[in-house]
Amino acid sequence: MKIAFSPCPNDTFVFHAWAHGLIPGAPELDILYADIDITNNLADRREGPEVMKISYAALPWVLSDYALLPCGGALGRGCGPLVLTKGDSADTNDPAQLSGKRVAVPSERSTAYLLFRLWAAQNVPGGVGEIVVMPFHQIMPAVRDGLIDAGLVIHEARFTYQNYGLNLLEDMGNWWEQDTGLPIPLGAIIARRHLDVQSLTNWTRASVEYAWANPDASLDYVMSHAQEMSPEVAKAHIDLYVNEFTRNLGDEGYAAITALLGRAAEQGLVPAFDLALLKK
Repeated sequence: MKIAFSPCPNDTFVFHAWAHGLIPGAPELDILYADIDITNNLADRREGPEVMKISYAALPWVLSDYALLPCGGALGRGCGPLVLTKGDSADTNDPAQLSGKRVAVPSERSTAYLLFRLWAAQNVPGGVGEIVVMPFHQIMPAVRDGLIDAGLVIHEARFTYQNYGLNLLEDMGNWWEQDTGLPIPLGAIIARRHLDVQSLTNWTRASVEYAWANPDASLDYVMSHAQEMSPEVAKAHIDLYVNEFTRNLGDEGYAAITALLGRAAEQGLVPAFDLALLKK
């Protein structure tokens, strides 16, 4: 079975057991390690693998063909994307400094960018200027080097942005949680609707359970894909993004997804869609 997910520690930790044939009855995986911008576009073009990790923000474009699995993804609290600027910027905590400026984002259909658009509509007078899409690991160096005015970052950047001399302008997760009281939906696991979605759910959940029961078993696999990340940062990344919502979205998880995508649809930021498809 073909599957696509990122090389980030949370994804490799979650899928380690399945990828290594440790889940009874689960099919062998043919894995594509891909940045979220790639998988978001593959899903939209219906050209991607049977199972994929995409942004929750990309779901409205693909739900007619792909089902949302209620496990395996990334959703939680205190784990939102960050808006970063150079540390020596004037008025470093004033969102108005982004008016008309160039901002780098990891994907135009990422949850990070969707949250940023919702936040900017309330906080940046006149809106930002040019949006530049680039791989997430290139964003912080670009901000540091003055190639862009601000960057929207995800993943382990939460733990490393200070190393680039950057300033935290806003935490999108904190903003969302204060605004709604709900956790933040980041990455979703989807599968083509013609497949046995229940079995895929069971195998994915079993892989999550194995990872928690055997936390050291995946270490070599995780670090081999961790893009020069230190073991300490990789562990912090896993601890933050792999949580009870990874095991099961539950009522609170579905409420957060519905709130985010429902609001985005009302503002015309994503296509209108049947919210009931989230559970079908």
